[in-house]
Amino acid sequence: MLLKRTTSNDSDFQKLVLLLDQFLRSKDDEDHDFYAQHNKTDHIKHVVVAYYEDEAIGCGAFKAFDEKSVEIKRMFVVASFRGKQVAHQIIAELEQWANELQYNSYVLETGTNNPVAIALYQKLGYKIIPNYPPYDDVATSVCLKKEKQC
Repeated sequence: MLLKRTTSNDSDFQKLVLLLDQFLRSKDDEDHDFYAQHNKTDHIKHVVVAYYEDEAIGCGAFKAFDEKSVEIKRMFVVASFRGKQVAHQIIAELEQWANELQYNSYVLETGTNNPVAIALYQKLGYKIIPNYPPYDDVATSVCLKKEKQC
């Protein structure tokens, strides 16, 4: 597997985001429009795309959350590659990149309807925290945080 650092303009990233949005629409149901407004990619400058034999199989991104933290966004792995450590490697690369840019913690939001993702993040050291804006009053959101490992 190859990991490529890129931007949100990357065509493979954009293709994966379309698949991610289809997947989320099926899970989010009537909440999809609320979440979609917070998942625009046009201002994301830090993207990782995973490839297997020249096929884009997963992605993730981050943007500044505050001066010390990034928010992990747009995590997705195509169904046929789930359970094969692809997401682990994407997250590790995103965290490494954020560290190189002097960030020391990572936050993210996912839905209560995605327990597999919550379990993955917790396995990777993320802890559930109080929901941050704009998810602070959203009962179907779960926010997590991880501190940089020294």
